[in-house]
Amino acid sequence: MSADVRPIAESELHDWLRAVHTGFLTATRVTDSDVAQRAKYDDLARTQGAFDTDTGRCVGALRSFAQELTVPGGAAVPAGAVSNVGVLPTHRRQGLLTRMMQAEFAAAAGRGDVLATLIAAEYPIYGRYGFGPATTITEWEIDVPRTGLDRRLSAPVDGGRIDLVDAAEFRRIGPGLHDRLRAATPGAVDRRERWWNVATGLEEMSYRPYKEKFHAVYRTARGEVAGVAVYTADDHWSDAKVPQNTVQVHDLLALGPQAERALWQFLCSIDWVLKVRTGYRAPDDLLPQLLPDPRAARVVTSADFLWVRVLDVVRALGARTYEVPGVLVLDVTDAVGPAAGRYRLDAAAGVCERTQEAADLRLDVSVLGSLYLGDASAVRLAALGRLAEERPGAVALADAVFRTARRPWCPDVF
Repeated sequence: MSADVRPIAESELHDWLRAVHTGFLTATRVTDSDVAQRAKYDDLARTQGAFDTDTGRCVGALRSFAQELTVPGGAAVPAGAVSNVGVLPTHRRQGLLTRMMQAEFAAAAGRGDVLATLIAAEYPIYGRYGFGPATTITEWEIDVPRTGLDRRLSAPVDGGRIDLVDAAEFRRIGPGLHDRLRAATPGAVDRRERWWNVATGLEEMSYRPYKEKFHAVYRTARGEVAGVAVYTADDHWSDAKVPQNTVQVHDLLALGPQAERALWQFLCSIDWVLKVRTGYRAPDDLLPQLLPDPRAARVVTSADFLWVRVLDVVRALGARTYEVPGVLVLDVTDAVGPAAGRYRLDAAAGVCERTQEAADLRLDVSVLGSLYLGDASAVRLAALGRLAEERPGAVALADAVFRTARRPWCPDVF
């Protein structure tokens, strides 16, 4: 079998969506409203399909969209976010994903993207294309009665207040709050209009109906919005007709520890609730230690999350700041993209440039992606055989240069 890989036409969007639904096992049909929503938001020039040349059917899909990724130091770096990637089970192992990725990287170079990003559904695939896991997430389940919190204190103790608002009010105040948070959070990405519309029920997909949510807003003593928690709850009762509900947190944004503490206190004080599922949080989130008994928070998920693929090494390394001064010469290999070469990074000056100097470290571009946001340990990667030290002490220096005091966190699936 052979296939043609190319950007799709608007008339092919229905067939392309069918391939996406089939690959992700999300639906067996495509509605007109799904197609209309995609036509409204998706850039078809960045929406690729692999079409079987015998049947004309779309058998593979990949799209990207413009994204801003916050890096250490607070800069927002332009990235191409890769999503909806899949090949039908009837057409696997024919090189279609490789062809679509290569086309995306070529287009990204023309757009001037510094990075590519994705959330990897399967771990083994994307390292082959130069992506490396750059952030991780942790989800806790809180046993509320065990926390030691005084459940009578649903109001903040710092003079602030918590108000329950509707989805429309969350839609109004959420974007500004999120922009402030992501500016201070390496690994965070921007949220565009479609994200907010889907999150508040203004738009929905046929295969993922909107479920009403609660929105708790934290305001400081001066009345400034500094946090919000978005959550749902189940409706579970024991055989003795005693409520034993679980709250599921879908989004919790907090500008500082006071807001964070107030929102978790509120969530753990809701009547009829025995457990709180936190949603995907940073692995060094303050939450467990905010509780009088941190063991009340049990880890239920711990996994890699945002993957980063460096496309332009000079601009990427020059965009972020570094924890300590130092000079490193990196020899980067890149089998399928544009990043191969030797680069001199002066961490104190925040300058990266191509060089012919002798290498201090040799590493694949996927490893550079893992190091980029400050989460991965160069020492550990060297022990795993994923980077090679050419100058004694270079691995330890790289570990100190790249690592960050707080671990990066991406709150969003895309």
